[in-house]
Amino acid sequence: MEKLEWNSFTKKIYIHTTVEKLYDLWATEHGISSWFLKKATYKNAEGEIRNPLEHIEKGDTYIWQWHNWDGKEEGKVLEANGKNYIEITFETSKVSVLLEKVNDITIITLTQFDIPTDDESKLRVHFGCSNGWTFWLANLKAFIEHGILLNETEIDLRENELAGYQFVNM
Repeated sequence: MEKLEWNSFTKKIYIHTTVEKLYDLWATEHGISSWFLKKATYKNAEGEIRNPLEHIEKGDTYIWQWHNWDGKEEGKVLEANGKNYIEITFETSKVSVLLEKVNDITIITLTQFDIPTDDESKLRVHFGCSNGWTFWLANLKAFIEHGILLNETEIDLRENELAGYQFVNM
């Protein structure tokens, strides 16, 4: 990406941990549910539910559920190399996560791309997801480096239809 455009965005963050630990936190049900989701279910290409500690693989499908949102996201794992790269379908687009060792820290590069450029997608996917991923990457850093979660899991915000646009810790 050479310039800012509506069809994609990239978010980066440095985290003081290993690539291996971060990959486990992105690529397993147990890991991703510890800092990001209320519940995750992964199924392999044969439709069998993966063990919570087992890494996802290309061809898997997923169902994600969040705290404070009754909906769910269903998608497909497009790439998962078992080391430092994952790519999934997400919303009406795709998301990739690249983990790179830089000295004694790891940089996460998250890119959401193939975003439709109609007005609704500009607001809901580009703007909404860009803000969301900014928070979730900061939440992951707080979880890894300080042992705390910043997202709201105790106060029910679902009755406020604008909660996802107003609360920074959804």
